[in-house]
Amino acid sequence: MKTVSDDFRRLLEEAIGAENASVAFSAFGRPASVSVRINPFKHFRTFDDAVPVQWSEYGYLLSERPVFTLDPLFHAGAYYVQDSSAMYVGKVFRDVLKERFAEHRGILRVLDLCAAPGGKTTDIAASLRSFCGDAFILVSNEIMKSRVSALSENVAVWGDPNVMVTSDDPSAFSRLKGYFDIIVADVPCSGEGMFRKEPEAVAQWSADNVRLCAARQKRIVADVIPALADGGVLIYSTCTFNGYENDGNVAWAASEFGLDVLSQGREPEHEGIIRTEYGYALVPGFVPGEGQYCSVLAKPGKRERQECRMPKEKPVKVPDEIRRHAGSLFDRPVIVCCRGSMIKAVPENIYGDVSALESVLHSVASGCAVGEMKGKDFVPAPDSALSCMLSAGAYPETETDRDTALAFLRKDNIVLQDCSPGYNIVKYCGARLGFVKNLGRRCNNLHPQARRIRITTDRMI
Repeated sequence: MKTVSDDFRRLLEEAIGAENASVAFSAFGRPASVSVRINPFKHFRTFDDAVPVQWSEYGYLLSERPVFTLDPLFHAGAYYVQDSSAMYVGKVFRDVLKERFAEHRGILRVLDLCAAPGGKTTDIAASLRSFCGDAFILVSNEIMKSRVSALSENVAVWGDPNVMVTSDDPSAFSRLKGYFDIIVADVPCSGEGMFRKEPEAVAQWSADNVRLCAARQKRIVADVIPALADGGVLIYSTCTFNGYENDGNVAWAASEFGLDVLSQGREPEHEGIIRTEYGYALVPGFVPGEGQYCSVLAKPGKRERQECRMPKEKPVKVPDEIRRHAGSLFDRPVIVCCRGSMIKAVPENIYGDVSALESVLHSVASGCAVGEMKGKDFVPAPDSALSCMLSAGAYPETETDRDTALAFLRKDNIVLQDCSPGYNIVKYCGARLGFVKNLGRRCNNLHPQARRIRITTDRMI
């Protein structure tokens, strides 16, 4: 790693103390860690030599970095590759659920404000589903157009239908007064936690950029605070270490908006985590991961439900026969509607929320894409094969070996023996990968072109 600047050294010493900073500096020269977090709602097999992440029930540290692209389970959404330090935000989120929302009734409304590429969104979604079943809606937002497509793809592959992807400036959420029970703001930062993964981050770091990021973070928090319900919780996090972007901004937010800092004075439960004045710092040399800061703030007052207002526009009507067919594919009640030519299904219990949000925000995806009518043929959407709410037996399913699964993921033509005619779901190790249409001697491969893998190296994962 390139030598860090004197300014960075000074800021780190101010944030965590000179002795702790000395440990961190020695760790910055070591290789970056590798970790994954499994999807508890999909089939999975364990990695060899995996070590559990102490603050994440489903997180594992790996001894080396495999070629994830050549593992079909990665493409099935059976796990997500995420830094173990970043998983600490999920741990804090689960603590908030248990401590503040155990008696919550109705739909729990959560916003992941700066969500790309989707690591925290998928962690939050799994935590919400484990905590309250289907009774939640998670809005996963990313303002950068260049990053929102990756977020949308990762959410679709993860397969939770209660996640809605949007692309809006944080100021757009100020129109949703008191709507969200929990807001997670993993704000853009100077990226000191990327030093081991991206050497260029060291060269690009400057004290001026720290000040610029700190000001931007204040603007983001100020824009979104109106959308937080009375009694609601804001989880503020960065992947950086300095006090300006972390404790300094938390102190400012508490003073500016009258928020209570719930994490202040609370000792961390896990070894290696450094308690700062207002939050927690995860720093290389003390934990295996690359670095994270997290703090929890609460808005005073008693939570009161904000009712959704349905949009004036009526949804495009879906022919009854198609609506019944699409609705029968899922293991829970859904509302079948259209987004352009694509037929989608939204869980019935959150349809009112989704419709209301789509009238205010720029929606990229919601519910589950089901399929399209092409002539007289109903063609299933690839995302529906990956959805956690697709019923067992909705389509015939065919288990394949690794070579066949990789050929499918390369979008090669494959032949499946003893396969039912028509649309079939290809599986690997019990996890669904996508659709083929069996024509007899061959199968049409419906795997999306954008998700096609291009690596052909025969390196086993």
